[in-house]
Amino acid sequence: MSDWAGLAWLVVLLAVNAFFVASEFAVISAKRSQIEPLAEQGKRSARVALGAMEHATLMLSTTQLGITVASLLILQVSEPAIHHLLEVPLEAVGLGEEVVGVIGFVLALLIVTFLHVVFGEMVPKNLAFSVPDRAVLLLAQPLVFVERVFRPLIFALNGVTNALVRLVGVEPKDEATSAFTIDEVETIVATSRREGTLDDASPTLTAAFEFTEKRVADVSVPLAELVGLPVGATPADLERAVAQNGFSRYVIVDDEGEPTGYLHLKDVLDLDDDEVDVPVPGKFVRRLTSVLAHAELEDALASMRRGGQHLARVVEEDGATRGVLFLEDVIEELVGEVQDATRREAVPAGRRR
Repeated sequence: MSDWAGLAWLVVLLAVNAFFVASEFAVISAKRSQIEPLAEQGKRSARVALGAMEHATLMLSTTQLGITVASLLILQVSEPAIHHLLEVPLEAVGLGEEVVGVIGFVLALLIVTFLHVVFGEMVPKNLAFSVPDRAVLLLAQPLVFVERVFRPLIFALNGVTNALVRLVGVEPKDEATSAFTIDEVETIVATSRREGTLDDASPTLTAAFEFTEKRVADVSVPLAELVGLPVGATPADLERAVAQNGFSRYVIVDDEGEPTGYLHLKDVLDLDDDEVDVPVPGKFVRRLTSVLAHAELEDALASMRRGGQHLARVVEEDGATRGVLFLEDVIEELVGEVQDATRREAVPAGRRR
């Protein structure tokens, strides 16, 4: 092979190495949330990219095989060509044959190493990291084609690798991680706010992170602070409570102060005049679902939503009632102050209904 042919192969092999390096980082770095909408629109490259991301270990085996073969060939083909080309100017300065051989080999090795590291590794890696979604759409199809051509060999290599990984007590993963934990998202938001790239003036995002850490007991209203109506309350009693305190929902408590249900103002608005001063019919008293005081607030919210309840009885492990949880208070933990349509003035925190 001529020296110039060796240099031409160097360029080709550097491009091949760069392809496998970029493909490896693109498959790992791309996010499903960016690729899935394109796949749903019928874009073939997006569907192939999703398949590659779902079989990440096979794709990584393919890229590692390609990188290894390309790297070995680069040294085998290009080093002799560069070495030989360097001998001419080195001999022209009058150096001995042995000295020329050593210097030529060292310089050739340095040149090949520099080109391989910079153009074969670092440049494609940085490009794939910078635009992973575009990179995976561009590179996934040829990468999958290579994997299919060499599938038996790649399956064998991947199987041996997974077996060795299991020997050290780690279960291999087929799919690249494409989601963040709540702690990671919180760190991203905090960093973005600090650097001025995210404005959370509400601050709704911060409240959402704190919401996941709160318990029912942190938000519920204790029985001693509860504004309620007695069993046998009349529509007139409810209307007076609304006029005096605001709020549209009131807990019904028995003689022992135990919540038994709650009334909503709209349920008694259509009653006849002769029903205003008699106890509210039992069918209008809404039931209270029960949630544990130490339960996570988001779990309690899900339970109340499933039952269509705006209020819930808060109980301890032994069944003792601790207080009442209001849906409005739960929502306020997420979005800030929420005003009841019937509320006329602010009341101190905890002095509810």
